[in-house]
Amino acid sequence: MKKSIKLLIATLLISLSGMAYSGVIIGGTRLIYDGGKKESTINISNPDNSAYLIQSWVDNQDGVTEKAPFVVTPPLFRLNGGGQENVLRIVRAGGDLPQDKESLFWLNIKSIPSADKKENSLQIAVKTRIKLFYRPKELSGTLEEAAQELKWQRDGNGFSVTNNSPYYITFFTIKINGSTIPDSTMVAPHSSTSFKSLAKNSSGKLSWQIINDYGGVSKTYTGNL
Repeated sequence: MKKSIKLLIATLLISLSGMAYSGVIIGGTRLIYDGGKKESTINISNPDNSAYLIQSWVDNQDGVTEKAPFVVTPPLFRLNGGGQENVLRIVRAGGDLPQDKESLFWLNIKSIPSADKKENSLQIAVKTRIKLFYRPKELSGTLEEAAQELKWQRDGNGFSVTNNSPYYITFFTIKINGSTIPDSTMVAPHSSTSFKSLAKNSSGKLSWQIINDYGGVSKTYTGNL
């Protein structure tokens, strides 16, 4: 009986792992909305043989407060298989957003598979959330300069980083003396974030990489703590 249960679980996991490689493809892991333009766009394609229903919307940073000041066009559409593509247009719809720093929102894209009538089939709707950064026109400096100028200091059993720039900085990795710090996420504009260090000595050589505007990894920045 136990062997049968284990076999069933293993089979289900293998099936689900295969599904992870199918479905729609979103043309980016983040979206920068240039405040000097009327809209921002992102591409979506469907390499599958089956069609998907695509639903998209924008949430505020916390996802629970008032409606985000952006609309997505089209908000709901069918995306056929065989490599069909479409473009989502994100348009600002009002809102009193700061003009001296970036604002963070979430772009949600849900792909709902077509309901084919097949026995023993499992259909899963997948929702993808990517960061949407509203970047006001003519902010000072660049994201790369902001990453270089981060201020680091010891903070109890860990350390903290201060970001004096108007940009959100998302970390790919942070290392102290070659050891990777877990849960190193992001620091908001004009703010500080604290991290815990697993090392007994939280001082020494520090290095970090960030995620750039294109979703790639930056060069390695170095400093001392």
